[in-house]
Amino acid sequence: MNLLLDLFITFFKIGLFTFGGGYAMIALIENTCVEKKHWITHEDMMNITVIAESTPGPIAINCSTFVGFRQKGFPGAAAATLGVTLPSFCIIFLISMYLDHFLEIAWIAHAFWGIKCAVAILILDAALKMISKMSQNALSRLLTAGSFAVMLLIDIFSLHISTVALMLTAAIVSLSVFAMKKRMENGGNKT
Repeated sequence: MNLLLDLFITFFKIGLFTFGGGYAMIALIENTCVEKKHWITHEDMMNITVIAESTPGPIAINCSTFVGFRQKGFPGAAAATLGVTLPSFCIIFLISMYLDHFLEIAWIAHAFWGIKCAVAILILDAALKMISKMSQNALSRLLTAGSFAVMLLIDIFSLHISTVALMLTAAIVSLSVFAMKKRMENGGNKT
């Protein structure tokens, strides 16, 4: 029961003190679950992020559900998921009830401008940590640089390309390279 409560409180804090959505939460989830609590490894975190990004639903909820499930099965997944979603639900519910023109309040608008800057830094921090822990070979560097270039061009030219299409393309390229490597290994073993 203590672990369930710890999962709930940990993810409640992550949900309460992280603005900017799931990508901003990745750095905090990694810091808490990998470095402080040792619930998962860095490799687990990278795998969770990839899987959570490719499955339906917000990435932070998928990550918290996985960590909770890994620690305590279904009750752990429920505790972690409830913990990460409850703060956002309560805050949005209160804002919708009491403040019709929330962003028209000058100090709140300025606070959100500062929060946007902090969110960008959190997302960049998470990306740099993941890149540094990625296998350092020519293919992974090429795929990372190519993905970055494509995303930058899409953003610069305001192209409307589905994220799903980009992820499927990356998966096809990776699987093709994997299949070619396997074929070369099997071909080399036959001689």
